[in-house]
Amino acid sequence: MGLELYLDLLSQPSRAVYIFAKKNGIPFELRSVELLKGQQHSDAFAQVNPLKKVPALKDGDFTLAESVAILLYLSRKYEVPDHWYPQDLQARARVDEYLAWQHTALRSSCTRAMWQKMMFPVFLGEQVPPETLASTLAELDRCLQLLEDKFLKDQDFVAGPHISVADLVAITELMHPVSAGCQVFKSRPKLAAWRQRVEAEVGKDLFQEAHAAVMKVEDLPPADPAIKEKLKPSVQCLLQ
Repeated sequence: MGLELYLDLLSQPSRAVYIFAKKNGIPFELRSVELLKGQQHSDAFAQVNPLKKVPALKDGDFTLAESVAILLYLSRKYEVPDHWYPQDLQARARVDEYLAWQHTALRSSCTRAMWQKMMFPVFLGEQVPPETLASTLAELDRCLQLLEDKFLKDQDFVAGPHISVADLVAITELMHPVSAGCQVFKSRPKLAAWRQRVEAEVGKDLFQEAHAAVMKVEDLPPADPAIKEKLKPSVQCLLQ
C-alpha cells in the first residue's frame, strides 16, 4: 500500500501537512481521524500512532508521528522544490529555528485562544473566566509581535525570501484563532501582507479547501455528554 496520511483538518498541523502534500503533488490516501469524536483514542489508530495525535503517516510498514517530522520526511522522500526545506546550511537553519520555536510559543497561544474563545463555550458549553481569556489573548499578541520582529522582519517569508515549510506551519496556526473571531491580522499590516503572499504561493483554492472545516467551527452543534466526557481530560490543560 502507498502513502497514507491520518489527518483531521480541524487540526492546524494536519492542515500544514495536507497543504504541503497537495501543493507538491504527493500521492496519498487520506485517512480521516475525527478528533472531536475522540477517534484518535481508538485502538486501531493507536496501532499507527501510539501518541494518539494527528497528523500521522504510514508508508508501507513505516509509521511516523509529529507534523514537523512528517513534513521533513515528505520533503526528502519526494524531492520537492528546494525552497520548502533548503539544502543551504544557513537557510535550512532558519527554517529549523522557527520550527523549534513555534511548538511552545505560537502554537500554544493559538490553540488556547481558539478553544477558550470558541470551543469551550460553544462546543463544550463551559464558560471560560474572562481573566483567563484575557491572559491568553495577551500572550497571543506577544507571540505575534515576536513572529514579526524576530522571524518575518522585513523579508517576504518567515525564513527568508522564499516560502518554506515554516510558513505553512505558521499560517495554519494563525488561522485557528481567526476561526474563533480573533482579529489576528487587522492591526498588523506586515503580517497581513505576509498572509496574502503565502496564500498566493499555496493557491487560494487549496488554502480555502484546507481551512474550510475550521472556518465553520462556530456552526458545530454542542457536544453530546459522552463526547464531552471523552474529551475533557485532554482539553482541560487549555484552560491554564
